[in-house]
Amino acid sequence: MAPSVLPASSPLLTSEATETYANVKWEELGFSLIPTDYMYVAKCEQGERFSEGEIVPYGDISISPCAGILNYGQGLFEGLKAYRTEDGRITLFRPEQNALRMQTGADRLCMTSPSADLFVQAVQQTVLANKKWVPPPGKGALYIRPLLIGTGAVLGIASAPEYTFLIYVSPVGNYHTASSGLNLIVDHTQRRAHTGGTGGVKSCTNYSPVVKSLLEAKSSDFSDILFLDAATGRNVEEVSTCNIFIAKGNIVSTPPTSGTILPGITRKSICELARDIGYQVQERDVSVEELLEAEEVFCTGTAMVVKAVDTVTFHDKKIKYRTGEEALSTKLYLMLTNIQMGVVEDKKGWMVEIDGLVK
Repeated sequence: MAPSVLPASSPLLTSEATETYANVKWEELGFSLIPTDYMYVAKCEQGERFSEGEIVPYGDISISPCAGILNYGQGLFEGLKAYRTEDGRITLFRPEQNALRMQTGADRLCMTSPSADLFVQAVQQTVLANKKWVPPPGKGALYIRPLLIGTGAVLGIASAPEYTFLIYVSPVGNYHTASSGLNLIVDHTQRRAHTGGTGGVKSCTNYSPVVKSLLEAKSSDFSDILFLDAATGRNVEEVSTCNIFIAKGNIVSTPPTSGTILPGITRKSICELARDIGYQVQERDVSVEELLEAEEVFCTGTAMVVKAVDTVTFHDKKIKYRTGEEALSTKLYLMLTNIQMGVVEDKKGWMVEIDGLVK
């Protein structure tokens, strides 16, 4: 499902807004871009430090045709969400983790990155400026997309002389609209990442190469594609935009974040929650054979949170897994979303409340 931009005349937008909420039909939200009011922009010269940026009206940006991001793909992005709780607070889920992951990616791509404090403050400012677009409790979330891109002009292969840190937001619902589990197909020809590459950072260039495989999978009525490791072609790595877990007995296993797999923040949180309820969590290589013999399979990510896998197809084999109310994925989904939505006490210290917000 390719996210799209909804025009001003979209049926998802109503003619009336309120003091608290924008003019959105919240019950009908999907995962498509709904432009909001404001975005955050900061600039920095190579080798200097980012200073505080500014909130500006959401809109197009001007960029040199020789910019590093356009010519050499020197860019990173992040994804996180803001939630509205039942008591009217607006909170963020572990934003400092996104800040640290952006810094790791910037180091890999020889970019200047914002400090963790500036990153979190910028996210807070952007959400505060667009607070009417945060969905009502239980109706979705405000998806936040920070970008760090090389906007300075560079002709030869080199680090860009200038960087732009930009944040925009959009209200979203479910990434996968089907209420049932995912139907995955294993791609046994194309590889997403290789050892020593950039698979472990959120580089913009990691994502367009998976589109061909993803479109082919969707044209055959699969939900998504599961990639194998480049070194052996025998171990599972990632789905196109999320991490994968398998469960059998009391053991939950997920591929290790050793350079080819993105260290997902939802993944990290789910590992901790699973351990809290008595599961043995193993971060290790997971073979295709183990995948096909698992009792349960599920995916995690910012967009989908936790989603059960109903079936996996590998060559001529189609394996069905446990889903539904008794599934571990359902329990973990509820545990995590109850923390995010303020339904239960956040004993982990994961949620960051945005100051200055009222009901």
